[in-house]
Amino acid sequence: MNEQVKKKNTILIVLVASLGYFVDIYDLILFSVVRVKSLTDLAVPEEDMLHVGATIINSQMFGMLVGGVLWGVLGDKKGRLSVLFGSIITYSLANIANGFATTVDQYTIIRFIAGVGLAGELGAGITLVAETMSKKNRGYGTMIVAAVGLMGAVMAALISSRYTWQTSYFIGGGMGLLLLTLRIGLVESGMFKEAADKSVQRGNFFMLFNNWARFKKYLCCILIGLPLWYVVGVLITFSPEFGKALNATGVLDAGKGIMYCYIGISVGDVVAGLLCQLLKSRKQVMFIFLVLTAISVGIYLNSFGVTPEGFILLSLLLGFASGYWATFVTIAAEQFGTNLRATVTTTVPNFIRGSLIAITLSFQFFKDKLGILEGAMLVGAICIIISLVALSQLKESFSKDLDYVEH
Repeated sequence: MNEQVKKKNTILIVLVASLGYFVDIYDLILFSVVRVKSLTDLAVPEEDMLHVGATIINSQMFGMLVGGVLWGVLGDKKGRLSVLFGSIITYSLANIANGFATTVDQYTIIRFIAGVGLAGELGAGITLVAETMSKKNRGYGTMIVAAVGLMGAVMAALISSRYTWQTSYFIGGGMGLLLLTLRIGLVESGMFKEAADKSVQRGNFFMLFNNWARFKKYLCCILIGLPLWYVVGVLITFSPEFGKALNATGVLDAGKGIMYCYIGISVGDVVAGLLCQLLKSRKQVMFIFLVLTAISVGIYLNSFGVTPEGFILLSLLLGFASGYWATFVTIAAEQFGTNLRATVTTTVPNFIRGSLIAITLSFQFFKDKLGILEGAMLVGAICIIISLVALSQLKESFSKDLDYVEH
């Protein structure tokens, strides 16, 4: 492959990965945006909104746990492109089906299937970008993927404000199917092709558990992402309930909160990516953003008498402070060899998303024991402390050569 063709392929890979993640995030976050509207239409009583909503979110996240392993293993065994194709077909069809749901049980099952599909997009895209671009510039590539992709949440909020929740799901599924046309012409990762020619195990998920050093590294890659999904999955998703506890002057709109939070995350991802390039370090940048997250959580949970306009500013702040998603996933991709890279890069973000199950269950438990604000503060503190400890155990990977395999 000559340099000009290689450059065009790299641009196309970044474009497809970015737009794929855009649709992925749109579909992933859509339930949080239309939770109240859709559950009201399905005759869920107001007092059951939080419980039923948490159950459906947990079903979707459990699907992502299953899908993370499925697509990750396939990505290392069959190739990164096969995962991009299979995952988007799955979640696109599931979201179209979601628009026809008429019961809570149907809703829950379809969100599980959608979760399985949604699990593959980001990991395969980031792996392709990281393996195609130079070690000096790959941080820019993953930064673009995250910044463009996370704006899908903004699109979800805008679409849901203009159309019914059913139509919003149809649009998400339609965008996914249209995206498949861009897959044509993509070239598989050269590193994957080389690894496929070698007599090494590829996509063996259990290799992550049969060596203590490797398992510890894998676990730490997962744990550093806990605070981000605590912010999105608890503080923003259940903002109407937090608004009541904070004596807000008006109803806090979760849909707007999601939109502005993800605008903040996109900006944070760009800033974090540029800081990584400037400091030549991903660990330092992760530490800075985790500290910012702790500060912003404290501000949010003490904003008594907050106005709906003030909530928008808080959502932007929370989003920016937790805008280290691209940095976090890039760290995971850089920690492991080519024969396990897709498995790790796909499972790690999905295990983080799946951790929302434990986070929401913990939040519900402590909310009942301590109150909604105190319970949220305790769960947030636990998530941030765990992530800081995990970060301290990982080695710097900014300039690491990725052309190697795990034995």
